[in-house]
Amino acid sequence: MNIFRLLGDLSHLLAIIILLLKIWKTRSCAGISGKSQVLFTLVYTTRYLDLVTTYVSLYNSTMKVVFLVASFATVYLIYVKFKATYDHNHDTFRVEFLIIPAFILALIINDNYSPFEVLWTFSIYLESVAILPQLFMVSKTGEAESITSHYLFALGSYRALYILNWIYRYITENYHDLIAIVAGFVQTVLYCDFFYLYITKVLKGKKLQLPA
Repeated sequence: MNIFRLLGDLSHLLAIIILLLKIWKTRSCAGISGKSQVLFTLVYTTRYLDLVTTYVSLYNSTMKVVFLVASFATVYLIYVKFKATYDHNHDTFRVEFLIIPAFILALIINDNYSPFEVLWTFSIYLESVAILPQLFMVSKTGEAESITSHYLFALGSYRALYILNWIYRYITENYHDLIAIVAGFVQTVLYCDFFYLYITKVLKGKKLQLPA
């Protein structure tokens, strides 16, 4: 644990809280990609299977449970409780083009071929592109609500902070995980345009618009 990982985890948690509060308070999931949320749920489910086999710390286990419960709750709110407000006409990204390549890549490039390791690697690859349906939806509709923008910024900040965490661990512990680093870098790059627009638009009180 270090300050960058802690801040990254808190930023990740903040993103989830922002999203859930947005849906619950407005009683609507308009502007939220259900497909991205399903992908994140798949990411956490395949990554945290070690909850039943390995205990690291109370903090580690608690955060894993929180992310799992929150992701399933978000999917429930979108596809069940507030289904009538879900904009499926704009949430049209073909997620199979993300899931299948991520799984094939996990079978080819991983640290070892145990089922848990392959699924963990799959979750790393899939997380790096899981936000694409949401960004595609924002681009397709032309703009994003401020609260959705805050969610995306917090989520992108989580990945950027984890890059700093990996740099810190390499310097202080001589430890690195190349798979996680490359996937995390790819994910952060996907947010670059959004970060720029968030700083130049949203923080100045304007609506965020992504280029189509």
